[in-house]
Amino acid sequence: MENLVEALNSFRNQRVLITGDTGFKGSWLSLWLHQHGAKVFGYALKPEDNSHFQLLGLSTLISHEDGDVRDLEHLSRYVTHVQPDVIFHMAAQALVITSYNDPKETFDTNVGGGVNILEAVRSTPCVKALVFVTSDKCYLNKEVTRGYTESDELGGDDPYSASKAGAELVFASYARSYFADRAAFGATSVRAGNVIGGGDWSSNRIIPDCVRALISNQPITIRNPHATRPWQHVLEPLSGYITLGAYLLKNGGGNFGSWNFGPPENAVHTVGEVANSVISEWGSGSLEVDQSSIKLHEATLLQLNCDKARDFFNWKPRWGYEQTIRKTIQWYLNFNNQVNVLETSKKQLTEYEMSDHD
Repeated sequence: MENLVEALNSFRNQRVLITGDTGFKGSWLSLWLHQHGAKVFGYALKPEDNSHFQLLGLSTLISHEDGDVRDLEHLSRYVTHVQPDVIFHMAAQALVITSYNDPKETFDTNVGGGVNILEAVRSTPCVKALVFVTSDKCYLNKEVTRGYTESDELGGDDPYSASKAGAELVFASYARSYFADRAAFGATSVRAGNVIGGGDWSSNRIIPDCVRALISNQPITIRNPHATRPWQHVLEPLSGYITLGAYLLKNGGGNFGSWNFGPPENAVHTVGEVANSVISEWGSGSLEVDQSSIKLHEATLLQLNCDKARDFFNWKPRWGYEQTIRKTIQWYLNFNNQVNVLETSKKQLTEYEMSDHD
C-alpha cells in the first residue's frame, strides 16, 4: 500500500467535501488535506467561539457553508454546487451524555443526517468516493476483553451508541442497494475510538475538561475513573480515513465495507490514568472523583481489533500512548502561552507524517 504522504498527495486538486468540518476531527482533516493541495469544502454547524476551526482561521483557507445535515434540501443543494470528487461524512452529535438529554436530536443527526448525505451522494454522479464516519460505539458492547472486529454485532444501550449502530445499518443498506455496482465509485464506513489531541474544547470530554481545570488552577474532576477507552491521537484515525479515501479514488470498489482504526490493544488506559498523565505533562494539577454525578449507563470497556486495516493497507498507529499525551498537552501549552495555533497544528501534522509506526 502507498505510504501516507502519497495518499495525501493523491488529493491534490481534488474537490473534497467534509461534513462536520467545524468539529474537532473535521477541522484537523480539513487543514491536513488543504496542506496537500486539496480543494476543501466544508458543510457544518457554525463554528463555536475558540474552536479549533476558528483558531486555525480555516474559513480563510477552505470554502465553508454553515448548514445542518438534518436539512436535506440545503445539504443536497450544497453537494450539487460543490460537485465533489470525495466526501468525508463526519458531521455528528458526538457525546453520550448529550444523547441522554436529547435522544431525538441525536438520532435525527446521526441516523437522519447519514440518510441525507447518502441521498445527496446517490443523486450526484461526480462523487467518486465516500468515507462515512461512525464510531467504535456502534458495536453491541458485551464488555469483553478482546477487540471488536468489523463483523461483530451492532447495537447500543445508550442513544448515542444506538444512533451510531443505526447509521451503520443505513450505510450498509445504501451501499448494497445503490453503490455496489456504481461505476468508478467506492463507499466505506469507518469506526474509531476516543480521539484526543490539541484543539478539542468539547464539554464532558476528558482532555478538554482537564485542560480547562489546569488553565483555571482548579482540580480536575472526573466522573468515571475506571472506564477504559482505546485512546488515540486524532491524527491516527484520520490517517486511516485518508488512506481509504485515496484507495477508493484510485480503485473504486463499490461497497468497500467497514474498517476499524484504533490503537494497539495494549494502549487501553482508564480515564483516571489519562487524567494523571495529563497532570504529569502539564507539570502541575490535582485530581478528584465526582461521586455525586448522575450515574447514566456508559460502557466501561471497549476496544477495537484493527487487523483488517493492518493486513490490507499496512495501517498501524504511529504514536503510542505517551507520545499521544505529550503531543496533545504540548498543543494546549502552546495555546496557553499564545503560540500561533495554525503553526502549532501544521508542525504536528508534519511530525506525524515523518514519524514511523510504533
